[in-house]
Amino acid sequence: MSRIPELDAKALARHCAAALAAHPTGGRFAALAVGPTDPTADVARTVAPSSATEHDVNSIFMIVLDRRTGLPAGVGQVVRGGGRALDDGPERIGRDLSAVVEAHGLHDGGTIWDLATLSVLPDYRNDRSAVTVSALLYRSLLRAGQRAGVRHLVALLDQRAHDELTLLGFPFVPMAGAEPAGGVHAVYAPFAAVEAAIAAQGRRLRRLTGPFAGHLPARGLRRLPARRFAARLSDQVATGRDLDEHILLPGLERRRYRGLRSPSA
Repeated sequence: MSRIPELDAKALARHCAAALAAHPTGGRFAALAVGPTDPTADVARTVAPSSATEHDVNSIFMIVLDRRTGLPAGVGQVVRGGGRALDDGPERIGRDLSAVVEAHGLHDGGTIWDLATLSVLPDYRNDRSAVTVSALLYRSLLRAGQRAGVRHLVALLDQRAHDELTLLGFPFVPMAGAEPAGGVHAVYAPFAAVEAAIAAQGRRLRRLTGPFAGHLPARGLRRLPARRFAARLSDQVATGRDLDEHILLPGLERRRYRGLRSPSA
């Protein structure tokens, strides 16, 4: 099991500076996907500690770094093999694991990722840059999953995360058809369908009228600009426009990724 650090402010800044120096990109923000043994992973572990430390060794960490401040702006974590979503999800929703496996074809040998964390940090949530940070995190997830050959995506999402990802266009369905339990949605999506579903959501949202997945967080006169904004975000995440040149995937290099110890997916 990886050591779970508690970096102080100076150590955190040093780790960020080293990562930015080692992985130069243009623009204000750089997004990295790193493995559990990469020192940069300690940044994610520090700013967004996980309660499921037993899955740390099988994790990929996504980190958006701000060159202006030299600090993290957003973090994410995925767990190969299903993580807490398959360990805790079936019992939470009143289903046997075998029923979940059968419902979604998880026995096909394809790689499973649990979307454990995806979060813009508090200092950026009410800032104009929040959109860029969010888009980089979402797009990093897609790029990393494609590089890793992920076939199945599972997650345990609170209501806010579920609403945000649904509006973006993630094609989540309830795990084994179960209703949310205790405010938590146990969900599944075939990874290969995610990018196309987000692109389709962007096209639906660009129309002035008509249905789309999810709900807009706006009413009245604010609804139309909110719809246009959501459409731009979905389109950008699906295409990678103005994002891909700022995303690097050192944790998904073939030799490093094969070196991760993990249970069978």
